[in-house]
Formats: sequence, structure tokens, C-alpha cells
Amino acid sequence: MSIQWQGKSSVRYWFGSMALAGLCLLANNAPARPAAAGELWREVEVVRTAHGVPHIRARNLRAAGYALAWVQCEDYGTATPMAVLSASGRWASVGGYERIETDFLYGRHRPGTLAKYPSLSKDVRDVYEGFAAGVNRYISEHASDFPPNMPADFTGQDVAAVEIVTLSPRKVRAFLNRLAPTPTPTPQTTAAGSAATAAVESGDGNDGSNAWAFAPSRTRSGRAILLRNPHLAWTAGYYEAHMTVPGVVDFYGDFRIGGPFSVIGGFNRDLGWSTTNNEADLDEIYALDVDPRAADRYLLDGVSHPMKRELLTAEFRNGEGLSSETREVWSTPLGPVIHRDGGKIYVFKFAGDGEIRGGEQFLKMMRSRSIAEWKEAMKMRARMTSNFTYADRAGNIYLIWNATLPLLPHPPGEDTVALPARKSTDIWTRYVPFEELPQVLNPPGGYVHNENSSPHYTNIRAKVDIRNAYPNFEKPELSLRSQLALQLIGGDEKFSLEDVLRLKNNYRMLTAERVKPDLIAAVKATNPTGDVASALALLEKWDNTASPESRGSTLFEEWWATYSGLRRPERVMLPNERRFAKVWTADDPFNTPRGLADPTRAVESFTQAVAEVKRRYGSLDVTWGEVHRVRRGAVDVPVGGCGNDLGCFRVLGFARSGDGKLAANGGDGWVLAVEFGDTPRAYSVLGYGQSSLPASPWHADQVEMFARGEFKKVAFTESDVNAQAVRRYRPGQP
Repeated sequence: MSIQWQGKSSVRYWFGSMALAGLCLLANNAPARPAAAGELWREVEVVRTAHGVPHIRARNLRAAGYALAWVQCEDYGTATPMAVLSASGRWASVGGYERIETDFLYGRHRPGTLAKYPSLSKDVRDVYEGFAAGVNRYISEHASDFPPNMPADFTGQDVAAVEIVTLSPRKVRAFLNRLAPTPTPTPQTTAAGSAATAAVESGDGNDGSNAWAFAPSRTRSGRAILLRNPHLAWTAGYYEAHMTVPGVVDFYGDFRIGGPFSVIGGFNRDLGWSTTNNEADLDEIYALDVDPRAADRYLLDGVSHPMKRELLTAEFRNGEGLSSETREVWSTPLGPVIHRDGGKIYVFKFAGDGEIRGGEQFLKMMRSRSIAEWKEAMKMRARMTSNFTYADRAGNIYLIWNATLPLLPHPPGEDTVALPARKSTDIWTRYVPFEELPQVLNPPGGYVHNENSSPHYTNIRAKVDIRNAYPNFEKPELSLRSQLALQLIGGDEKFSLEDVLRLKNNYRMLTAERVKPDLIAAVKATNPTGDVASALALLEKWDNTASPESRGSTLFEEWWATYSGLRRPERVMLPNERRFAKVWTADDPFNTPRGLADPTRAVESFTQAVAEVKRRYGSLDVTWGEVHRVRRGAVDVPVGGCGNDLGCFRVLGFARSGDGKLAANGGDGWVLAVEFGDTPRAYSVLGYGQSSLPASPWHADQVEMFARGEFKKVAFTESDVNAQAVRRYRPGQP
């Protein structure tokens, strides 16, 4: 710009004009003053697309967190606020004394962990504080939905506490029960008994997940593809959502009900990931010697050290008023004390003790643009477990057996055994380096996969060495589900995104392929007659699938459960050595287990199964779909898929209904597949719907689609979201 000087008056005018322009520019570029908690609705819009998926369009992360809390409450009612209440350590003040164990558990871990809250980035704290504001506003607007005396003053720290890693009550109980079969309750024993944590840790044989990633060399489009397929109970709260803050984050995936950062799968424009459960030993119990001169001190390296004594107080609802209980707990720098007896102090040392950066890590992953950025986020080690399967727009595929794994100076201890520790060198203090965890990047064959098996067969052309580098690495193992996956994708075929979804819904029952020949031979050898002979003929014609139309599959399922011991009074599955003629072995990993260990019992079980199927269903050749149903709301439709022990890739667990039919209650729930082109292209289905509330239009609207093996098109771009929009609103607007 050229300026021509024209005298003092012009100069004064120019400077005055520029000063005014500068003030305007500063005003326009100055950071907007954060909206008060009650006004955050002004800074965010929610666009609901087909099947109720919420797309959050926020001006900032605080407003995004606010909206995420609001839509979770809209779709799951009280679930998210009650999770925050539990993490706040005030559950018993609302729910009564029966909730006090959880309050003491969180009370033990909250103070030290949350002291680090100010060290978190402002971005993460904004999400937590916005989420708290959304929960508070929802409670205030829907007070009648909540128990009396429900607080509505939660803070960002309360939300962050949802992700606190606590000691494992299940493991503590198991240890104490072994130490003394009928232990006398102590403050340490009682404080370890969190019903909430125990519920999370429990599960059944159908818990787990599938995940695949394909390199461009294995896809028809020349673009990487990622498949996400978790298996948990249909009460697990997988929650499909899309969060966008311009220039900050644009992420589509699973935001588990209860908090903002339990993000275990999803994608942005550049990359995506999926998790599958793994078996990582993240804790040890150590036995320290009591200092004989002082009961509140212990000996280590020949030196006396003090324990820390705390008095924890929890209030509990007592009729119309409140009462309180105070307990004494002890801890050491090594970890919490769980028991004291016989001159020993037992300490539970676990990975993640005091960790608060889980949300920080996930937000960095959600915002990553490359595998280098994503791995840097992973190296925070704030997510303690799970295999992570990854794919990106640049064509990379990757799998890591992720674990914040103790670097042990001793062989791994059993969960119910305490290791003696007299020197500091007896106790782990560091983690196995991230770079030394089992991981595979861009292997030959162009695929990685995991179905909860060990990482050793992530890609059979680039196998991880089965001689584990560290003693607490997961031992080699390859389930039937994983073997079926390798049969489906381990070749050289090129797949489209639609092909991957078709393969995901494969109905083969690999257990049948491995044992049915022996069963048929054993039954034939008895020269069967009547119903047993008819059942045998049916089994011979059966196609070994759990498709809705298959006949013989229900009979085989009943026989296998009977043969495996699940129909005996104790309902305990027999070990594989008593079921299979040849159990799984690393010497023959792709063809074992197989055959029947006990043909005589197999025949007896078959006779019982024939009688039971005919008694229960009136016919031996009942189809799988006549018996196995998806029932939600007013929908009652046949579905294919079977339990993990039957070797299905499409895993479904069932519970017996009052009419004798089996209704799906776990296994496949949320399925997502995405292809990373210049713009991501994706499909998904959430079998049990976006909402747990029966009155919601999104409670049962995906059930039939799920049962048919179909998927909805994901709306990711702004134009696609607008085209699919069925409702727009500002959450919490008065």
C-alpha cells in the first residue's frame, strides 16, 4: 500500500482511521468470552440424521462436551449422570448404604489422581467442564427422572474421575479368599469391593471384538479399509456420534455412554482405529515385612518406611436424612495396602495408578493427521490395555498389542499369590518400552486382524516371534474365531468396502467343521433308530452355518452345550482336553482344535439333545432363525450368528425367553467399516439402537436391518449430514 502525505490534517486523519481499524480488528480477532455454563446451548447445534445419530457442531470444545453429555442423556436417560455421580464419590448420598463401597473405592483414588487435573491441557479440561455443564443442565431440566436429592453441581473433575483406574476389587477378593477362605472383613477388604468395577470386569464367553485393516494392495479401490466390530452385552452403551469443532476436531465414532473419552473406535478424515480386548497382566501383589518395632511401618532394603494412614468418610442416604461412615485405609508409595496379617503388609501395585491423562490421549488420537502423530499420542501410555488396529488415508495399516505393561524383575505372579519383596529391586517400577510391544506395520499380504487372540498371528506372513521377549507378554493362542477370520481374509483377494461387510456377516460355525465328522461316525456306529436316526440324517445334510434358514444348527448347538458340560447341574464348561481329541497347539495353529475326545459321551449327549430339541420346539429340523431371535421393542425377527465357543465370526449371545426362544442379548452390537479415500466412505449399524429408552424412535429402528445383515450409510461430510438430517436443535435451549 502506498501512502501520499498531504499535510498535518490528513496525517491525523490517517492515524485516527488506522487506530479505529486496529481496534475493530482486535475486537474481531479477540478470543470470544466463554459462554456461561447455562448459555452453552447458544454455541452448539445438534443435527440428528437417520436412526438418530447425533452430529455435534460446536464453536469450541467446551460446547462440544456440553452437547455430548446432553445427547447421551437424551438417549440413555439417567445412565450418564449416574456414572458421574458414582465417580464423584457421592453415590451413597443418593442411593443409600448399598452404594457406599463404590464411594470408598473412588474416595481412595480420587484425591491423588485429581490433584493432577490442572496439568491437563485446557482443551481436555474444556471438554470435561462442558460435559459436566451438560449433565447438570439435563438434571435440572428433568429432575423428576432422577432419584430425590440428585445433585446437579458436577465439575469437570467429577467427569474426569469417570476414567480413573482403580485397583481391581475382583482380584483383591480372589487373593483374600485364597489367603483365608472366610476372611474377616477389614477396612482394606471392604474398601476394595466396588460393585461398579466388578460389573465392568465380569463378562461371558461372548465378550470381545473383531477388527480388520486392509492395505491398498488388498482393496478394489486402492484405499485402506478398517473394520470395527465389538462384542459386548447389549447394555454396554456403545454410542455412535460425530463431533465437529471447526479447525479443532472432526471425529466420528463410538462415545461410550457415561463420559466423553471412552473412545474405542472411530475415524477422522485422515485415519481411524479400533480396539479389541487383550490379555495383559498389569498388576502384582507384593508381601512386605512389617517393621517389628512399629506396626505402621514396613521394611524395604533393610530400611524402615512409614505407611500413609487416611480416614475416608462417605455419607449415605438414611431415610430423609444423611448418615456417614468413616474407614481407615493405608497406602505406600508402591500402591494401596489391601491386607495386613502375620507380620506382612500386602500391597496391590497396578499400572495406571494415579493416571489421569486418558482423555488427553484420546483427544490427541482423535485430532491426529498421520500415523506418526497418532503413535505419539499412543506413547502417552494412558490407555492401559487393548489391541489397537489402525488404517489411514496414506495407505498404512498397523496393529499393536497395547499394554502399559510392567517391566518385571521377576517371573509373573498369579493373581492369588503375593510375591515377597525385601529389596526395591524385587518390585517393578517401569513399563516395557512402547517400541518393544508386539506390533505389525504394513506387513506382506496387506492385512492385519485381531479377534481377541494373542498378537502372534496378526498376519501369518509376518508372524510375531512366539518366543515372547518378556515373560508377561500374552502367550500364543489362536481361537476358532480368529482361524475363521484368516480363512476369510488371509489370501490375496481384493475387497471392496461392501465385500468386507459381507464377509463380516459370515455365518460359518467352525466348531462344527472340526468335530461333526467324529460325531457322525460315533452315532452311526451305534446303529441308531427313530428320532436319533432322523437327527443324524439332518445333521449330515446341514451346511455347518448359523444362518437364519439353516436346519440342524439348533440341534448341533444343543448337543455341543450338553457335550461340553453346560447342561449338567453345575453348568461348568469342561476343559478343552476333555472336549477335543486334539487341542490347539502352536505346532499346528490353523487346524486345531479338532475331533472329539470322548465319542461315548458325544453319543449320549446327542441322544439327550435330540430329545430336548423335540420337546422344546416340537420338531428336530427347526430352523436357526425360528429359535434365535432379535427382540427389541415391538420387533421380533430371526437372526443368524452364534456364540464364540461355536466358532462363529458373527458372534451373538442369547438368553432364554419365557416362550423358550433365544433372544440376542450380546455379541455383535455396533459394526463400523470405513474406506479412507479423499473423503472417508463408511457404513455402520448399531443393532440395539441409538437409545436405550423404549419410548424413543431410535430404540428399535436398526434391529431389523441388523438382523438382515444390512448397514446404514454414514453421514460424515457437511453436505451428507444436511441431506440426512431429520432434526436440528440447540441442546438445552430454554
